[in-house]
Amino acid sequence: MPKRLCTLLSLVLFSATVVRAQAPAIGSCTILPADNIWNTPIDQLPVSPSSSTYVNTIGATTGVHADFGSGLWDGGPIGIPYVTVPGTQTKYPATFDYDDESDLGPYAVPLNASIEGGSASTGDRHAISIDSDQCILYELYAAYPQTASWKAGSGAIYNLLSNALRVATWTSADAAGLPIFPGLVRYDEIAAGEIRHALRFTVPRTQKAYVWPARHYASTLTAAQYPPMGVRFRLRANFDISGYSPVNQIILRALKKYGMMIADNGSAWYLSGAPDSRWNNDDLHNLGKIHGSDFEVVDVSGLMITPDSGQARQSEGSTTPPPPPAAITLTISPTSVVLRTGMSRSFTATVKNTSNKAVTWKVNGITGGNSTIGFISSLGTYKAPSKVPQGGVVTVIAVSVADPTKSANALVTVVRR
Repeated sequence: MPKRLCTLLSLVLFSATVVRAQAPAIGSCTILPADNIWNTPIDQLPVSPSSSTYVNTIGATTGVHADFGSGLWDGGPIGIPYVTVPGTQTKYPATFDYDDESDLGPYAVPLNASIEGGSASTGDRHAISIDSDQCILYELYAAYPQTASWKAGSGAIYNLLSNALRVATWTSADAAGLPIFPGLVRYDEIAAGEIRHALRFTVPRTQKAYVWPARHYASTLTAAQYPPMGVRFRLRANFDISGYSPVNQIILRALKKYGMMIADNGSAWYLSGAPDSRWNNDDLHNLGKIHGSDFEVVDVSGLMITPDSGQARQSEGSTTPPPPPAAITLTISPTSVVLRTGMSRSFTATVKNTSNKAVTWKVNGITGGNSTIGFISSLGTYKAPSKVPQGGVVTVIAVSVADPTKSANALVTVVRR
């Protein structure tokens, strides 16, 4: 990632009407504000005059590739991994090849955090950590853990509750100066039934320029047929997605509503996502039937409020504020059972009024339980201890990840086998 200077392209504003979206979340943190450009629908925006030129340059007949999946490839995870950490996570100092464009840290990235491509990778080696208590995102490029520090090519730290962009002309852990994590496809979003943000993708060659919200370029090419960093594409509205699997349809609906943003130089039409054992690689390969010609470039410049903020202009002409979101509710089933020692029983938690359906399972307030009171898996399967616990009754608790103040309890009476 050589050091580069850049010039800001002048943007022509147009009026646009956009419906405010609900921000995606991880734990109790939003992944950037709801009105951030990453989280703003672009399905009603006009097509850019450069659309066909950019599509042809990238490859009109080249298929989409999901650059993520399950298992390993060349010894490393398939996709860009990330970890979540608590606010107590140790922060490590970092040294950078491009320290004049990097946030100096320290970085709350565990030294054993998964590296993109694996520990022996010679690729981009991104390392990403989210402090889910403080809502801070840490990203490293070309990351190499040391004894008690990190050595990296570049690094960036983001407040996930803020619309602030990086300093103009600064890189990040990504060539476009954008955060990586907000553009990843995560399987948890598939499980929730909806992706509510733009996706990150790469193209082989870009222009020596960038457009909002990007902050940096990574090219010496000045010809107009090459797209600048940050250009937004969307899947055409009339593209028929009915023949694709339910999982792929969720991705394709996001590409129609939120689109995808050029974030780095790489292979053509490569979509970025996080590795997960639940991905079906064969199914993801079916996305290759979608070609560059099925996309169009949209002009998002009319959404910009100020060049140094990712805040996007929202619905115009309405003075009525949107209704407050309904409170999250959580129920558990069954609510009481009698179980013999050593036996197991599955519980189901139902979370409503949020797309994040994940829960944390506890026994008597202890996450996962223990050998005295019984264990519970991340899927809600409780196994009673080998001996009747004190009092003979334990409480199984499901706690909402989206709102940890919301929980539901079930009583388990343990009797001798």
